Amino acid sequence: MVMMSGTAPILLLSMPQMADPNFAQTVVLLCDYTDRGAFGLVVNRQMDEPAWTMVKTEPPVKIDPELRLWIGGPVEPQRTWVLTANAHGQEHEQREICPGVVLSVSHQLTLDLLQTPPSNRSRVIVGYSGWAPGQLDQEIAASAWLTMEVDADLIFTVPPDLMWETALRRLGTDPAKLQTSYQGEIRIERENLTGKSSKGSSPPPNRPRVH
Repeated sequence: MVMMSGTAPILLLSMPQMADPNFAQTVVLLCDYTDRGAFGLVVNRQMDEPAWTMVKTEPPVKIDPELRLWIGGPVEPQRTWVLTANAHGQEHEQREICPGVVLSVSHQLTLDLLQTPPSNRSRVIVGYSGWAPGQLDQEIAASAWLTMEVDADLIFTVPPDLMWETALRRLGTDPAKLQTSYQGEIRIERENLTGKSSKGSSPPPNRPRVH
């Protein structure tokens, strides 16, 4: 399968043989796909550590002790995004990716969510996933990804540790059989937007900043 620019938004489901630890068993919300490249957010990676142990905000706020951040990808891990099920705030700071899925860059919304008890209808995401022109097509041609329509219910109601398998089953695919039907390992060498290869590397442990 070869994708064509303009097909976003869609969900990318990594194949079981994906060797890059940044994307092993991930569900990626592909928000933009043009001739200039692609932009997406991993939606099933929640951090184990509470947000207050790693986030520094300006101005300083009291972060809810139960709140945990989500990892959107290995690129720019200090950058924050908000993914919600409903629109919040000013129009120029957000856009509807599809019905029931809204992406926001609002500073105020980010601060508000950091101080609010966790909700399954919104999340603060750090970092993102990026592809240079043609790279995503190459990865799909190498059987690195499956695709499916965006499902807001999947993103916001299925626990992150079950989301990848649930998504595959909604495609009518048994993950165990998918694993055994393809012999070998898929390794992707990607030049991310910082100009460094992400192959075999983990996201840098930088502290996210909310300015």
